[in-house]
Amino acid sequence: MEIIKNIAIEGRHSKPIIADTFYKESKEAKPIIIFSHGFKGYKDWGAYNLLAQFFANKKFVFVKYNFSHNGVSLKNPDEFDDLEAFGNNNFEIEMDDLDQVINWTIETPLVPEHQKNTDEIYLIGHSRGGGISILKAGEDKRIKKLVTWASVNNFGAKWDDSFVEKWKKDGVIHILNTRTHQKMPLYYQLYENYLKNKERFNIQNAVEKLSIPFLVIQGTEDQSVSMDIGMEMKRWNQNIKLDIIPNGDHTFGVRHPHNAMPIPFDAQIAWEHTLEFLK
Repeated sequence: MEIIKNIAIEGRHSKPIIADTFYKESKEAKPIIIFSHGFKGYKDWGAYNLLAQFFANKKFVFVKYNFSHNGVSLKNPDEFDDLEAFGNNNFEIEMDDLDQVINWTIETPLVPEHQKNTDEIYLIGHSRGGGISILKAGEDKRIKKLVTWASVNNFGAKWDDSFVEKWKKDGVIHILNTRTHQKMPLYYQLYENYLKNKERFNIQNAVEKLSIPFLVIQGTEDQSVSMDIGMEMKRWNQNIKLDIIPNGDHTFGVRHPHNAMPIPFDAQIAWEHTLEFLK
């Protein structure tokens, strides 16, 4: 298997996007999967390296990456050591990052042309990365299939008036990372950027208009994104394939780190159902 780790892709917002590619040499060109991590996530979290190997072994080119402002640097790829970048992240930056990764994947000689089918680009996104992937699929004709795992469907759902008022007054709010115990900043610019691009960032509109094959996978015991979110997206677009995993949590049983097979049963279901859908 050809594995290239920690490739620096030029970003549009002063910081590089760090990516990995996985594929197996073969005579035929393979579809491309681009995986987007979620909020407080990164490309090497949990079992994502095993995930990349799983799909590469099934005849895909698999690309995973860090959003440029996710707070994880190349120097410390497993730590949130750039909280200033994390605080200055926003949805527009993440949309631009995903676009840069798609462009790079198509153009890069690191994955030879005869190994990749650039007419078959598929997106997988987890949680907030699922929301970004939905929006990108809605505005980019290069995307042919879409899969989301425990995806959000409204970026502003938890921002009520009192929350926003305090956020504006203080200029920053802090989110606790329960794994690392870090208080992670979110600067008010995130909300300003959301308002500025509110129509573009309307996930419901994107879901309703999507005509490409779209699989939504959601666990019933997800404490971060309710099962109702996946069911709501199904109501918005009846062509969506909705897979409900009984007792599945937000990460389908995976915890960090997870560097060896086997994977938890719920994650196995999510991976296998995704594979079946993308084949």
